[in-house]
Amino acid sequence: MRGKFIAGAIIGAAVGMMAVPGLRGSNKRRIKRASRNLKNTADEMTNWMK
Repeated sequence: MRGKFIAGAIIGAAVGMMAVPGLRGSNKRRIKRASRNLKNTADEMTNWMK
């Protein structure tokens, strides 16, 4: 299950990198903030599963 999650995160990051250059600054900040929150949540979940 962890492998599928990591693969999904990598694919999502790649798609995000392709979409981000065309966005305005406020949208870029919002995406960065959301991705940071998602990463923190994923880290907490993986620590909880251990």
